[in-house]
Amino acid sequence: MAAEAEKVNIENETKKRRFNSIDGRFGLASTAEQLEEEFKKQTVGLVSAEEFRAKRLAIDEMIQAQQQAGKAHKALRIQRKVKSAVLSFEADDMAGDSSDEDDDEAPRKKSFGKDPTASTSFLYDAEREEELMRKKRQFGAEYLKEQEKVKKEKLEVTYSYWDGSGHRRTCIVEKGFTITQFMQKAKSELEKTDFPELRTVGSDTLMYVKEDLMIPHNVSFYDLIKDKARGKSGPLFNFDVHDDIRMSSDVRIEKDESHAGKIVDRKWYERNKHVFPASRWESYTKDKTYDTYTVHGDQDHSRNTKMG
Repeated sequence: MAAEAEKVNIENETKKRRFNSIDGRFGLASTAEQLEEEFKKQTVGLVSAEEFRAKRLAIDEMIQAQQQAGKAHKALRIQRKVKSAVLSFEADDMAGDSSDEDDDEAPRKKSFGKDPTASTSFLYDAEREEELMRKKRQFGAEYLKEQEKVKKEKLEVTYSYWDGSGHRRTCIVEKGFTITQFMQKAKSELEKTDFPELRTVGSDTLMYVKEDLMIPHNVSFYDLIKDKARGKSGPLFNFDVHDDIRMSSDVRIEKDESHAGKIVDRKWYERNKHVFPASRWESYTKDKTYDTYTVHGDQDHSRNTKMG
């Protein structure tokens, strides 16, 4: 009877410890129950009190070991969770700091450069073409500006009012003046002095003849100078009067002589165009060139270069 009472007390104590264990909620209870079932199987029937206590003690130690292992495992899991949470928090802080730095200093975009040793001149390059066009426009604008400046420069023109005999005068014009503008100014000066009859003559009925060529009214002095225009008997881009006094008989050296242009009334020309010097006059054409200068119908001076 004493053995049975002790057996009941041990079973009650075992159940009490099992039900009071918190770890039983996390899967350890099933292990304890299995051990208890095994204990019951081993103590079924008649066993001595000493053998019963020994088996009970062994089962209790096994249950306690399982409980301690469960607690250690739980503590490790909690520790891992805490550590993971701390790392996550630090990562968020670092991300926040990095975001602030990114806001303060945006990273520069990196562009890939070209291989300096590779020839890419045959490839279309939009930036290069745009830069080329920009330079062309810039140079064009600078050239036009410079030419406008040249056109404003003063030019002294020596001319002769021709009515069968010459009456030499000079007139100051701008290089950009057209023949019409030149004759208007020259006519105004002539009619105020020795030729009042020109007051009834329009400037459009006057002709300008230079080096035996009749120059159109819309041509400017600037055009003749820029094109290095040539006449039948001399250059059209020199407007002073001078003779070549160089002592040279070399026909390969072109003579440097310039003759005064003539202002002529068209009516006089129509009446005398069959008589020298009007018989030599012809209309100026920009595309026509003269390889030799001639005077009085004969070859006078040879060019040393061929006109293109």
